[in-house]
Amino acid sequence: MPRLASLHLYPVKSMYRLSPPSAAVQPWGLAGDRRWMLVDADGTALTQRDEPAIGQFRPVPSADGAALTLTGPDGDVHVLPAPTLAGGAPEATVSVFGTHFPAAVAGEDTTAWLAGRLPAKLGEVRLVHLDRPATSRPINPEYAAPDETVSMADGFPLLLTTTASLDELNARIAADHPDDPAKGAPLPMERFRPNLVVSGTAAWAEDGWRRIRVGGLEFRVVKPCGRCVVTTTDQETGERRGPEPLRALGRHHRFGQKLVFGQNLVPVRPSGASAVAAAEVLGTLSAGDAVEVLEEGPAPQPDRR
Repeated sequence: MPRLASLHLYPVKSMYRLSPPSAAVQPWGLAGDRRWMLVDADGTALTQRDEPAIGQFRPVPSADGAALTLTGPDGDVHVLPAPTLAGGAPEATVSVFGTHFPAAVAGEDTTAWLAGRLPAKLGEVRLVHLDRPATSRPINPEYAAPDETVSMADGFPLLLTTTASLDELNARIAADHPDDPAKGAPLPMERFRPNLVVSGTAAWAEDGWRRIRVGGLEFRVVKPCGRCVVTTTDQETGERRGPEPLRALGRHHRFGQKLVFGQNLVPVRPSGASAVAAAEVLGTLSAGDAVEVLEEGPAPQPDRR
């Protein structure tokens, strides 16, 4: 039976990951996942697409979420309380892929600390906190009910990948570079920044999943994840490493214009569960949990190039 091999969350969007043995699930994602992000002067999200060095900042939220500890690439540590709109923090209208929503802005001392560690080309960079995830940002209504929300992730509460698909992709990469072992070297799963990694499946099995159960929780599998330049970035060093895996996905796992790896999930709330309780927890996932496929559909065939 497939199993949940590992869990990952990213307290600050595009910064370094945490990989706990278990994590609570809220309607908008894993508890503590992408509740913070960096924005430019216009309120637009700044990510590793803009500056790969963002991934070298290491964030650790306090257990109650009331504070955040940031460690910069230089090893310097900055601790700040989580700003809240109810607590009088400045409000900013911020955006992720054109979706606008309100967030609370961290203090000027945090802005100054970041300015000393980020490239000047980014201009003014602020850190913002999503303190109302239950109501602030709805999921694309094409894939969700009107009361279903997401944190500051690109579009959906959770991203799932499988070890078998990575093994197959790495085999394709190696076969595409028979004369250059360095270019054909296997890539780690961290390149894809998933929340849930599942083992024990066939390669690309997840393309046909429509509804799954992990542990005691159900999820809708709503949309494949199109990949971007972030996957070419070494998550340990912050360096771009060349065209892979995008080149291989373009040749072997392209769907129209999308280079696909992984599937986006929306948690299924139990009947009668509130959609707006800020502290709502649907349940807890742990590494080793069984993964059961409850519903499948026709798996699309990739446009191989």
